[in-house]
Amino acid sequence: MYHHSGSVARQGFGSATSLLEPSAPASDALLYQRCNWCGTAMYHRLLCPVCQGSDLRTERSEGVGTVRHSTIVHRNTPAARNVSMIEMTEGFVVRGRVMGPPIGIHSGDRVRLSQAKDPVRGEPVFQLVDEPYRAWT
Repeated sequence: MYHHSGSVARQGFGSATSLLEPSAPASDALLYQRCNWCGTAMYHRLLCPVCQGSDLRTERSEGVGTVRHSTIVHRNTPAARNVSMIEMTEGFVVRGRVMGPPIGIHSGDRVRLSQAKDPVRGEPVFQLVDEPYRAWT
């Protein structure tokens, strides 16, 4: 029989449950998980996609990545916006929005985290690190 004690200490920043806790430090950071068994990095998962392990630790991302795919969405919004898949330097992929003209976002562009969450959609918001030179776009 399980008995919950009120004196149980809360798990800290390095635990998998800290993603769900509002008291997690650095609300402007992008948090991800890493499997303690195989080392795979992932974003908002309950189990490791490689080994199916549940022993995950939470880490803070540097916030730098590369656009792998970007598409322009016109649905449910007054203006066109982009939805991009960003591969972070730590090895996980996250869906987010890149600031700037939607037509100017291309695969291979380097981006940096601007805001941890979009206030409307709840997705991370990125900005371009360098303005790429594209003479024929």
